Amino acid sequence: MKKQVYSGRYTVENEEDIVVFLIGMRVNRRLAVHKWFPVFSAMPGMIKELYTHKDTLGFLSMENYFGLRTTLMVQYWRSTEDLLAYARGKQHLAAWKVFNQKASSTDAVGIYHETYVIPKGNYEAIYANMPLYGLSKANKHIPVSPKRTTAKQRLKKNKVI
Repeated sequence: MKKQVYSGRYTVENEEDIVVFLIGMRVNRRLAVHKWFPVFSAMPGMIKELYTHKDTLGFLSMENYFGLRTTLMVQYWRSTEDLLAYARGKQHLAAWKVFNQKASSTDAVGIYHETYVIPKGNYEAIYANMPLYGLSKANKHIPVSPKRTTAKQRLKKNKVI
Protein backbone atom coordinates (compact mmCIF):
# COMPACT_ATOMS: atom_id res chain seq x y z
CA MET A 1 0.00 0.00 0.00
CA LYS A 2 1.44 3.32 -1.09
CA LYS A 3 1.34 6.00 1.59
CA GLN A 4 0.12 9.48 0.72
CA VAL A 5 2.95 12.01 0.76
CA TYR A 6 1.94 15.44 2.04
CA SER A 7 3.81 18.02 -0.04
CA GLY A 8 5.12 21.00 1.87
CA ARG A 9 5.79 21.51 5.56
CA TYR A 10 3.56 20.12 8.29
CA THR A 11 3.61 19.98 12.05
CA VAL A 12 1.34 18.58 14.77
CA GLU A 13 -0.98 20.14 17.29
CA ASN A 14 0.60 20.01 20.73
CA GLU A 15 -2.39 20.92 22.85
CA GLU A 16 -2.78 17.52 24.52
CA ASP A 17 -0.45 15.65 26.86
CA ILE A 18 1.13 12.62 25.21
CA VAL A 19 2.98 9.54 26.42
CA VAL A 20 5.88 8.23 24.36
CA PHE A 21 6.72 4.61 25.12
CA LEU A 22 9.87 2.98 23.74
CA ILE A 23 9.98 -0.80 23.88
CA GLY A 24 12.28 -3.33 22.35
CA MET A 25 14.47 -6.36 22.63
CA ARG A 26 18.11 -7.17 22.02
CA VAL A 27 19.36 -10.53 20.78
CA ASN A 28 22.51 -11.15 22.80
CA ARG A 29 23.14 -14.67 21.48
CA ARG A 30 22.00 -15.04 17.88
CA LEU A 31 22.20 -18.83 17.80
CA ALA A 32 19.88 -19.19 20.82
CA VAL A 33 16.84 -18.77 18.56
CA HIS A 34 14.72 -20.94 20.86
CA LYS A 35 15.26 -18.33 23.61
CA TRP A 36 14.76 -15.06 21.71
CA PHE A 37 12.21 -16.02 19.05
CA PRO A 38 9.30 -16.51 21.52
CA VAL A 39 9.95 -12.98 22.81
CA PHE A 40 10.07 -11.60 19.27
CA SER A 41 6.97 -13.49 18.12
CA ALA A 42 4.83 -12.22 21.02
CA MET A 43 4.81 -8.66 19.67
CA PRO A 44 2.74 -9.05 16.43
CA GLY A 45 -0.32 -10.23 18.39
CA MET A 46 -0.07 -7.27 20.75
CA ILE A 47 0.36 -4.84 17.83
CA LYS A 48 -2.74 -6.27 16.16
CA GLU A 49 -4.69 -5.90 19.41
CA LEU A 50 -3.53 -2.29 19.81
CA TYR A 51 -4.65 -1.28 16.32
CA THR A 52 -7.89 -3.30 16.50
CA HIS A 53 -8.94 -1.64 19.79
CA LYS A 54 -7.15 1.67 19.33
CA ASP A 55 -10.06 3.88 20.42
CA THR A 56 -10.76 2.01 23.67
CA LEU A 57 -7.15 1.34 24.71
CA GLY A 58 -5.78 4.88 24.39
CA PHE A 59 -3.11 3.74 21.96
CA LEU A 60 -2.50 6.38 19.27
CA SER A 61 0.21 5.15 16.92
CA MET A 62 3.63 3.50 16.59
CA GLU A 63 6.75 3.08 14.48
CA ASN A 64 9.06 0.03 14.32
CA TYR A 65 12.80 -0.15 13.78
CA PHE A 66 14.93 -3.28 13.33
CA GLY A 67 18.69 -3.40 13.70
CA LEU A 68 21.10 -6.33 13.58
CA ARG A 69 20.55 -7.22 17.23
CA THR A 70 18.06 -4.72 18.58
CA THR A 71 14.44 -3.86 17.83
CA LEU A 72 12.82 -0.60 18.83
CA MET A 73 9.16 0.30 18.80
CA VAL A 74 8.14 3.90 19.45
CA GLN A 75 4.56 4.04 20.66
CA TYR A 76 2.35 7.05 21.34
CA TRP A 77 -0.35 6.83 24.02
CA ARG A 78 -3.10 9.15 25.20
CA SER A 79 -2.14 8.76 28.90
CA THR A 80 -0.05 6.80 31.38
CA GLU A 81 -3.28 5.35 32.77
CA ASP A 82 -4.09 3.87 29.36
CA LEU A 83 -0.57 2.48 28.95
CA LEU A 84 -0.54 0.94 32.43
CA ALA A 85 -4.01 -0.54 31.93
CA TYR A 86 -2.78 -2.23 28.76
CA ALA A 87 0.26 -3.58 30.61
CA ARG A 88 -2.14 -5.28 33.05
CA GLY A 89 -4.27 -6.66 30.21
CA LYS A 90 -4.66 -10.31 29.24
CA GLN A 91 -2.54 -10.29 26.04
CA HIS A 92 0.39 -8.40 27.54
CA LEU A 93 0.41 -10.50 30.72
CA ALA A 94 0.46 -13.68 28.60
CA ALA A 95 3.47 -12.38 26.64
CA TRP A 96 5.21 -11.39 29.89
CA LYS A 97 4.62 -14.91 31.24
CA VAL A 98 6.22 -16.44 28.12
CA PHE A 99 9.21 -14.13 28.49
CA ASN A 100 9.67 -15.14 32.11
CA GLN A 101 9.38 -18.84 31.25
CA LYS A 102 11.62 -18.82 28.18
CA ALA A 103 14.07 -15.98 28.54
CA SER A 104 14.44 -14.55 32.02
CA SER A 105 16.83 -17.33 33.09
CA THR A 106 19.22 -16.65 30.19
CA ASP A 107 21.16 -13.73 28.86
CA ALA A 108 20.41 -14.78 25.24
CA VAL A 109 17.79 -12.04 24.92
CA GLY A 110 17.14 -8.78 26.69
CA ILE A 111 14.12 -6.52 26.76
CA TYR A 112 13.75 -2.87 27.64
CA HIS A 113 11.28 -0.07 27.78
CA GLU A 114 11.31 3.65 28.54
CA THR A 115 8.29 5.85 29.21
CA TYR A 116 8.16 9.61 28.69
CA VAL A 117 5.19 11.70 29.78
CA ILE A 118 5.22 14.92 27.77
CA PRO A 119 2.87 17.73 28.82
CA LYS A 120 1.02 19.70 26.17
CA GLY A 121 3.13 22.39 24.55
CA ASN A 122 6.39 20.61 25.39
CA TYR A 123 6.82 18.82 22.09
CA GLU A 124 6.98 19.85 18.47
CA ALA A 125 7.58 18.23 15.12
CA ILE A 126 8.26 19.12 11.51
CA TYR A 127 7.55 17.01 8.43
CA ALA A 128 8.52 18.08 4.91
CA ASN A 129 7.20 16.05 1.99
CA MET A 130 6.43 13.07 4.24
CA PRO A 131 3.56 10.63 4.70
CA LEU A 132 1.96 10.57 8.14
CA TYR A 133 4.73 9.43 10.45
CA GLY A 134 5.51 9.39 14.17
CA LEU A 135 3.63 12.09 16.05
CA SER A 136 1.78 13.09 12.89
CA LYS A 137 0.01 9.69 12.97
CA ALA A 138 -0.78 10.15 16.67
CA ASN A 139 -1.87 13.80 16.77
CA LYS A 140 -3.56 16.27 14.47
CA HIS A 141 -1.38 16.78 11.37
CA ILE A 142 -1.54 20.43 10.27
CA PRO A 143 0.22 22.65 7.70
CA VAL A 144 2.93 24.93 9.06
CA SER A 145 1.53 28.44 9.44
CA PRO A 146 3.53 31.70 9.67
CA LYS A 147 3.13 31.51 13.47
CA ARG A 148 4.60 27.97 13.52
CA THR A 149 7.57 28.27 11.16
CA THR A 150 10.35 27.52 13.67
CA ALA A 151 10.67 24.96 16.44
CA LYS A 152 10.85 27.81 18.93
CA GLN A 153 7.54 29.21 17.70
CA ARG A 154 5.85 25.81 17.81
CA LEU A 155 6.99 25.34 21.39
CA LYS A 156 6.47 28.97 22.39
CA LYS A 157 2.83 28.69 21.32
CA ASN A 158 2.16 27.15 24.73
CA LYS A 159 4.70 29.31 26.59
CA VAL A 160 7.27 26.52 27.06
CA ILE A 161 10.27 28.64 26.03
